[in-house]
Amino acid sequence: MSFTQSVYHIVFSTKNRKPTIAEKYEREFYKLIYDLMIGLDAHVYRIGGMPDHIHILVDISAKNSLAEFVKKLKQESSFLIARNSLFPLWNGWEEGYAAFTYSNKEIPNVISYIKNQKEHHKKVSFIDEYRNWLVEMGVSSDVPYFPK
Repeated sequence: MSFTQSVYHIVFSTKNRKPTIAEKYEREFYKLIYDLMIGLDAHVYRIGGMPDHIHILVDISAKNSLAEFVKKLKQESSFLIARNSLFPLWNGWEEGYAAFTYSNKEIPNVISYIKNQKEHHKKVSFIDEYRNWLVEMGVSSDVPYFPK
């Protein structure tokens, strides 16, 4: 019998980083995303974010590659959100994403971090946060996906 555990902290932003996730309806927004991930056979630990980006802590099924999982999630969610009258400003997701792996013992800290996004972003911008993660993970600022 095979066993895999692939816990990812996935982050991606709205198109042009526009604040199109209305805080008033973010619970409905995250529920839609949650339901899609369950349909992709994932275990969702936490979803949260800001009006211009989303954080997801999820264990994806071995039958999905990370790239395929994110592609399906972004495509299907964008389609459903665009049809939802609660989000009239919705214009899709930005290309690309970031994904970081974590062990079981790190899950509670990442959940707490995602829960506290609003407080966190009073001090740190999304771009600065993203740069900090890349540096923390050992990514050189010379690579093309390092935000300028």
